[in-house]
This record gives sequence, C-alpha cells and structure tokens, in this order.
Amino acid sequence: MNRRFLAALGGAVLALSLAACSGEGAGGGSSTGDEKPSSLTIGVSMPTQTSERWIADGNSVKEKLQAKGYKVDLQYANDDIPTQSQQVDQMITQGADVLIIAAIDGTALSSQLQAAADAKIPVISYDRLIRDSKNVDFYVSFDNYKVGVAQGTALLVGLGLLNKDGSKGSAKGPFNIELFAGSLDDNNTHFFFNGAMDTLKPFLDDGTIVVKSRQTKIEQVATLRWQQETAQKRMEDLLTSSYNDGAKVGGVLSPYDGISRGIITALQNAGYGPAANPLPVVTGQDAEIASVKLINDGVQNSTVFKDTRLLAEQAVLAAEAFLQDKEPTANDTKTYDNGVKVVPSYLLPVETVYKDDIKQSLIDSGYYTAAEVAAGQAK
Repeated sequence: MNRRFLAALGGAVLALSLAACSGEGAGGGSSTGDEKPSSLTIGVSMPTQTSERWIADGNSVKEKLQAKGYKVDLQYANDDIPTQSQQVDQMITQGADVLIIAAIDGTALSSQLQAAADAKIPVISYDRLIRDSKNVDFYVSFDNYKVGVAQGTALLVGLGLLNKDGSKGSAKGPFNIELFAGSLDDNNTHFFFNGAMDTLKPFLDDGTIVVKSRQTKIEQVATLRWQQETAQKRMEDLLTSSYNDGAKVGGVLSPYDGISRGIITALQNAGYGPAANPLPVVTGQDAEIASVKLINDGVQNSTVFKDTRLLAEQAVLAAEAFLQDKEPTANDTKTYDNGVKVVPSYLLPVETVYKDDIKQSLIDSGYYTAAEVAAGQAK
C-alpha cells in the first residue's frame, strides 16, 4: 500500500496533506523519490477507442512507462464523460502516484482533480487541456495554434492559391469552401480553428475564397465528439441547402482525419470524385492510416502529422519528474491558461503531410510501413 493510497483514504493523513497543500496544485506532496518504479503506478485515462489515434497514444504511453518498470493502469472511456469520471475516481482510490489524463470534456473533471490534489497526486493533462481547475500540474501537447495554421495553409496550397514554400500560387479563384471544427468541449478545437481562420482571413476578405453556406462561426461548424458520422450528415446538409444551384465545393477545412472521411463520403455520395467532377481539397489531422491511404490515392489532400510517439515520451518524462520530486521541463509558460491558471506546458512541433511527403515523414520514420499505407490499415 503506497503513500498516495494512504493519503487518499483521508483521516489524519489527509488533514495534514491539505494543511501542507495551502491551495497549491496537485503536485509536490508525499515523496516518491526514493521508491522503485515497480512500486509506483501511473493512471492513464484516454477518451475513446473509436479513434485509432487514441489507441496508439494509450499503447505508446503504457509501453514507455512499462519499459521503465512502472505499473500502468490504462483505461478508455469510450467518449462517455461519467465513465471517464468513474475511471479517474477509481485510479485515485486505488493509489495511483501520477495521473495522465486526455479528457473527453475539458471542464468535467473538477471534483476528480480536487480529489487528486487532496491525495497529492500530480495531474498531467495530455494533449487536451483540462480547464477551470487549479489542480492541473503540467500539460503536454503540440503547438495547437500552428496545427490550425498548417490546416489553413494546406487548404490554400491545395486550391493553388499558395505554393508549398508559402509563395503566391497561380490560381485566381474565387473558390467555394466550407468550414468544419472539432468538438467545442475540447480546448484544442478553438486553437485549431483560430489558427486556420487567421490564415484564411486575407483570402476571405478579398473574396478569393467564399464560404457559400455563410456558416463561419465556430459554434455553427463544430462537430460534437469529433464524430465522422456527424460530419458526414452536416456535409450532406450543406450540399442540399447551399449547393442545390449547381455550384461546386472547391475546398473543405477539416480539423481531423475522421471528420475528413465523413466529409469525403458525403461528397462522393453526391457525385464528386470522377475526373469530370473532382473532389474538393480536404484537409485533416492525426495521420490516421485510413486517411493516409486516401492521401496516397489522391482522394484526401493532406493531414497534419503529430507524432504521438514523441507526445507519449514527453508525458513519461513529466511523470518521471514528478515521481522524482522534480518539476518537469516546460517550453511554454504563457499560452495555456485553463481559466484558473496558466499551466506549464511542453509543446511539440507538427508537420503537414501531402502525398509526396508520405514516404519520408511516415514510412521512413517507422510510423507506418509501406504495406500499411497501401492497405489503409495498421497491423
């Protein structure tokens, strides 16, 4: 029975912990610095197994922690907020020494985070910033504003308005485009959308690109839980309501590969795809293998590659720092205000992948094999 489990049980030990806490975050409590990794447990809470990206994240974090000798409690909540809350509660009562949490809803875990703080359990917010709580100790993610910039730029490159080097392209426009965003309860959604819209704004302002549906506010274009089916239905509705006059869609800003596949399905069902009626430029994110195949086949235009192996590595480094009674290394201490505090963060770079980049970025790096790209399925 480790120290954090005893703290979680309450009583006199809890009272002393609370007195020592003095309103600080969850970290910095009872020491684990002298304990062996084999006696320490890290709770890892992931949002869903419906996205291959989150399966890969969970497996990567678990494997890297286990390779260092730690015990790992990995749980998936299947996009159900009460399930994730219960799973985190259970990790705390069973004595987790550190929590790594990718939240479904960034505002829904306040009571769990308070319980973690009371038990002196450091909390690492993984990729999705947990909001409205002082009890978030560290954040590991990618530069999410730059993800949006990359997506907006990829759309402009695909339309021929920009070249890949950023110089002006030969296309003139105007082009009809439509906008999609992620789930509003995910803090990253706003960074992605803002980065993309800032990039597209000059072209929207001068009429080179036009949102024919006039749906330009994030609340209008958001996709609850990032669901592919929801995106497909919205694209179908847009085609029916805004393109029944014979106008064509030139491009679609999509923030995630699953959403992209839903958009593409709707477009193909509406007759887009043959040479006489080519598919619009569709962006994406996460380099999911099914979408990488679509890019390789010339169906989807691009994706933003976020190497989850590197993200998992940073989460492990942060967890180890806390377990050794140290502060994790941050490279951003200003950007990520969760509504209560600015959370120290480590941000990783991102990379846009077009068809010509697949071999170098994804195959040569060992992320996928050429056979997996050809099949559209990872082993």
